[in-house]
Amino acid sequence: MSTPPSPTAVTPIRVPAGTTAQQALKDAGVPLKGPDGAVVVRDLTSGDLKDLAWTPDADAEVDPVPAASAEGRAVIRHSAAHVLAQAVQALFPGTRLGIGPPVENGFYYDFDPERPFTPEDLQALEKKMTEIVRAGQNFSRREISDADAQAELAHEPYKLELIGLKGGAGEAAEGADVEVGGAQLTMYDNLDPRTGERLWTDLCRGPHLPRTNNIPAFSLTRSAAAYWRGSEKNPQLQRVYGTAWESKDAHKAYLEHLAEAERRDHRRLGAELDLFSFPDEIGSGLVVFHPKGGVVKREMEDYVRARHIEEGFDYVGTPHISKSGLFETSGHLPYYADTMFPGMELENSEYRLKAMNCPMHNLIFRSRGRSYRELPLRFFEFGTVYRYEKSGVVHGLTRVRGLTQDDSHSYVTPEQAPGEIRHLLAFVLGLLRDFGLDDYYLELSTRGDDPEKQAKFIGSEEQWTVATEVLEDAATETGLELVPDPGGAAFYGPKISVQARDAIGRTWQLGTIQYDFNQPERFGLEFSAADGTRQQPVMIHSAKFGSIERFFGVLTEHYAGAFPAWLAPVQAVGIPVTDEQVPYLRDVALKLRARGLRFELDDSDDRMQKKIRTASKQKVPFVLIAGATDAEAGAVSFRFRDGSQRNGVPVDAAVEEIAAWVAARTNADPTAENAAVPG
Repeated sequence: MSTPPSPTAVTPIRVPAGTTAQQALKDAGVPLKGPDGAVVVRDLTSGDLKDLAWTPDADAEVDPVPAASAEGRAVIRHSAAHVLAQAVQALFPGTRLGIGPPVENGFYYDFDPERPFTPEDLQALEKKMTEIVRAGQNFSRREISDADAQAELAHEPYKLELIGLKGGAGEAAEGADVEVGGAQLTMYDNLDPRTGERLWTDLCRGPHLPRTNNIPAFSLTRSAAAYWRGSEKNPQLQRVYGTAWESKDAHKAYLEHLAEAERRDHRRLGAELDLFSFPDEIGSGLVVFHPKGGVVKREMEDYVRARHIEEGFDYVGTPHISKSGLFETSGHLPYYADTMFPGMELENSEYRLKAMNCPMHNLIFRSRGRSYRELPLRFFEFGTVYRYEKSGVVHGLTRVRGLTQDDSHSYVTPEQAPGEIRHLLAFVLGLLRDFGLDDYYLELSTRGDDPEKQAKFIGSEEQWTVATEVLEDAATETGLELVPDPGGAAFYGPKISVQARDAIGRTWQLGTIQYDFNQPERFGLEFSAADGTRQQPVMIHSAKFGSIERFFGVLTEHYAGAFPAWLAPVQAVGIPVTDEQVPYLRDVALKLRARGLRFELDDSDDRMQKKIRTASKQKVPFVLIAGATDAEAGAVSFRFRDGSQRNGVPVDAAVEEIAAWVAARTNADPTAENAAVPG
């Protein structure tokens, strides 16, 4: 869900020594309530966020952080996570605590209870949280030594483990830096506002809201299983998710957005529309496409195959497995072994299911001598790869273990690289527009400046600088927003990814373009230059869909299952008013199918109105209804997805209308008003 921009920054506020930040803000007239009210401050000297109760030892300058900002919402959500944990331990004594960080649009907390939580438990927990919020308990920070923290949390084994990881907890466990992110451990106590009695406490880095009743609006959304520290070797915990916002209106808008996202969930629509399934007998994250889903998949493949040929790519094919040594040569196995399926011993050699196609394309390039006259040399295939994603992150079509990439590799001279990247960017963006995704921005993933992450990258500083500049220049030329992603590059080079927004504003990473100066060297790739010397090409990786499975899932949610007519599994359905019109509609079917259109005749025993409802639920773009009068006149009545209708359309005109609409490949829905003029 997209969020509104943070309020414009204000003039720094001076906090005198010995004065709380809250008092300084109050004296300066800064609001402390509502979406624009400050929930914490940023110390401009250190850059750290501080509680409003913070009292500096020396005069300090701060910026107020309003509730309706990204950082403000994170503080609200982290405070709500503490309230959730307090409620859990109140209702389920003995439950041990994991980690409770804020996340995009909400928060979660991991627990080790005696039994899994039920939906009824979540209702009870939300009710208990409301009591804690209304009580207005104070969030109070106190510093604590490692030894004292270990003694105080002796009954919390997961917290003790985090203390032992202090300094590297953020790397060892997602979200752990909210608890032990600094050198100094701190606890946050929830205090009775009247007596000051400590009611509950948690290990936490902070900051937090001043009081629990400063949480404006929240709700719990679901629970799920989650392995401690993300490893299947560790205990399985119960993760409870929730959301919290700066106002009741923002909370309501998000819940409505959530309901709309649920309505569009491609997993539910996949079952309802009979598109695909994930049989347990095959395995987690491995999809089978049903006939109707196969239609959409085939249309996608036919489109992108033809477009690659138009753009100068040669179609190639490679096997699904290879000797492991190939991935050692490419450098992938040392870096990505955890996400590759285990090796198989065959004939005294270890084989692997391939997780990427590029090493095999390199062998095709290397299979004979290459001349500069052949460059750019572009290989493309629908390469099915297998990646061992952890069970906790497998999600429908958008995160699978078996996926098919529209994968391409361009081999170019260094001088040709900028033009090739511009060519590929135009290709990717044009493809997205053709499928109705026309709201996007670009992300540039680079090596970044973090010394701790530098070890994973191969190549010299100069190689990275050149590659990054080439990508950045090409991306900038598009005029699109370019968002930096330092540290997000592949080990062999930087990349551009296209981040597309769907119909309800969610962002999906789709096509990628990667500059690779590493693999050509590792594989000894060469071409004969014009001066007769042997030179090394630059390799540019590109996937336009990203993967067919992921793109299919995104399209399903973007269109809420109502695919454009050219993509729809069934483009038209015939509905007779009575059985007497069935033979007439069979003749209509012959004319439609002769034009290559996908038509079904509903000759079931259902009543006409039920047939119409069935066609509507199946999201068929054109419904052709025929009664006795229509049959006598050689006509049909059109009914469209929006419920509009046009009667008495001659059959030949109806066939032409549908055929023209499909051929135009328009992504708009046909209606009674626009169907006669496609596009």
